[in-house]
Amino acid sequence: MDTPKSPSFLFYLTTGVLLALIGWGGLAAVIIYTLPTIGPRWLFFFLGVLALAGTSLPLVYFLNRRFPSIPPVDPGVILRQAVWFGVYGSTLAWLQLGRMLSLTVAAILAGVLILIEGLLRMRERAMWKPRAAEASQPVSNATKPTGQPTGQPAGSKPGGQPE
Repeated sequence: MDTPKSPSFLFYLTTGVLLALIGWGGLAAVIIYTLPTIGPRWLFFFLGVLALAGTSLPLVYFLNRRFPSIPPVDPGVILRQAVWFGVYGSTLAWLQLGRMLSLTVAAILAGVLILIEGLLRMRERAMWKPRAAEASQPVSNATKPTGQPTGQPAGSKPGGQPE
C-alpha cells in the first residue's frame, strides 16, 4: 500500500521564500510610500503576517521533522504553525502602536497561542485513525493470545514453574 509522503523541504522553502518576499517587499513599500492612514495600517499588519509566516516556515518545518509526533503532521499543520508566528508578531506590533505592549502581555499572548495550538493538536490526535498497514504491524511487547507474556511457554508461571 502506498503511503502518502509529506512534501519535501523544497516545497516549504519555496513557499516560505514567496511569502517572505511578498510580505517584506510589501512592508517596505507600505512604510516608504504611504501615509499611516487606516488602509495602509491594516495592510501593514496583513503584510507583517505574510512576512513573519514566510520567514518562520522553514524553521517550523525543521522543528516538526526533528521532533516528530503521532499522528504525523500534514502540510496544513506546518503552515498553520508558521502563521501563528505571523499573527503573534503582527499582534505585538498592533499592541505597541497603542502603547499597550509589555513583557507580561507578550508572554501571556505567546502562552495563549501555544495553548490554542496544543489544543488543536490534541483534537487531531483524538480524531486520528491509523491506516490499515500501520494497524496490522505487530507490537513488540505484546502478549500471546493465552495471556502469557511473550518468551514464556503457555501453562507456566512467570518463575518458569508449571501451573
